Amino acid sequence: MAAGGMKRTSPVWWGISPALDLQMHVPPNSTDHLSSYDDLPEMNILLVGVGDCRHLLKTICQASRWPRKKLNFFIIERDLELLARHMLFLTLALENPKQMGLQEKSELFLELFGNSLIRNKTFTYLQEKCELFIQFVTDPDYQQSIIPSLNLSSIKFKERDELEAIFKFWRMPDPNLFPIERYWDFKNREYLGRQYDSRKGAYDWDLSMKLHDRGAGVIHSNEYNHWREKGVAFMIREGIYDVPNKTLASHMIVPHRGAVVRTQGYYGDITTSPYIAYGIETEKKTLLKTANGVHIKTAQEISQYNVVSMFHELVTGQKYLVPGDDKAETEPIKPSNYYIVNKGEEGMEESENSNQPETSSFIPLDNVEIHFLPFSWVNELHHKNKFTNFFHLFYFSCSMVHFLNPEYKLIAASKATLILELTKFMVTLQAEKLKSYIDIITKVAHEAGFTSAKPNDWQKDPIATFQRVDDSVDLKNGDVEPQAD
Repeated sequence: MAAGGMKRTSPVWWGISPALDLQMHVPPNSTDHLSSYDDLPEMNILLVGVGDCRHLLKTICQASRWPRKKLNFFIIERDLELLARHMLFLTLALENPKQMGLQEKSELFLELFGNSLIRNKTFTYLQEKCELFIQFVTDPDYQQSIIPSLNLSSIKFKERDELEAIFKFWRMPDPNLFPIERYWDFKNREYLGRQYDSRKGAYDWDLSMKLHDRGAGVIHSNEYNHWREKGVAFMIREGIYDVPNKTLASHMIVPHRGAVVRTQGYYGDITTSPYIAYGIETEKKTLLKTANGVHIKTAQEISQYNVVSMFHELVTGQKYLVPGDDKAETEPIKPSNYYIVNKGEEGMEESENSNQPETSSFIPLDNVEIHFLPFSWVNELHHKNKFTNFFHLFYFSCSMVHFLNPEYKLIAASKATLILELTKFMVTLQAEKLKSYIDIITKVAHEAGFTSAKPNDWQKDPIATFQRVDDSVDLKNGDVEPQAD
């Protein structure tokens, strides 16, 4: 269900660019004038159409790497199903480590994130959480008592009712309510047309000539082909994956016999893959090694390592370090291989948890607030006085950049940063479209009062970065020129 009822656009279940620590992309001089809350600098971040929690989670998990500040996230999505998934993945990330181990948490996360089919155990977890989420959207006071860092106060009653309906659908046990295997095959046939009978060759072409050529060479053909065929990207834990992942269900308004009807199905990505979000970049560069021109590790393994790293850092406040690097490079990646047990970090983990009651179900997020905003606000923020010169960082996905307009300068703080997702990993686009897209968004950014923070390379970069131009600064040839004395 979409905010506003009817839609013709496809949901973005996973982004087509790697997860970002957003603070890494903010120039130091742009944070000099942050306002303070209880003597703590505040950074206000607007995320428009991101589709998943990758930037939110990575930024929160790595917050201890930066000077201490309060992070306020404001999230707008076109589809309420995406806000529902945000709630799921945020809650999963915050599960108390005393109640859910790192290995189980990372497996559940990736399985629900990128699989059309999940294990029965995973579905049981989803059902349990749906009961909690229904209480969240129907009882604001209860929600605040459980996860006070999540703010749903801007969500309207109608949208709360729709979110409740989404969660009730997710928890239903009947697999026939969402026959995703049939939906997936239908979408595959529709996309490939006459190539369907030789689809293995089409998969190989998209992988080698597009994803590999554009920098996602770590994605192995076996895992990519399996995902293209079945929609199952992550099979970390041995088991039977046969339960439809209802979190990937959405509705679309489609033409039918001269009219339009609202139908449920799978309307997401079937070409780029969930591997881009967590599986093609990593701080541990040895995981990107090759042998005879072939990557030793898979995108699935790197995704697993990166998610484990994030969740570890969220709890300990320390970077994830891996003992026995030589051994780790030759053995399959298992979360248990990576969970550090040394006295320094073990002590920190105990310290982190020592202030939590034994009954606490979730990790508290200090100095973080996450606000879900209605989709209708995407064109209304500049009408709200509280947002005047408010946001220090904006992020627009490539599916939502057309909502960026000159009014956004009114809600941008001085020297605000703008990040626009590029179409680099969009398999359905040819190179000339990728190149022209960056020219289009650069023009849109300039019209909104932002100029390029650095040269943007459509062949190398998954994002383009811009900075707000102050009224006292002139634009010349797309660059910021200082005024003459």
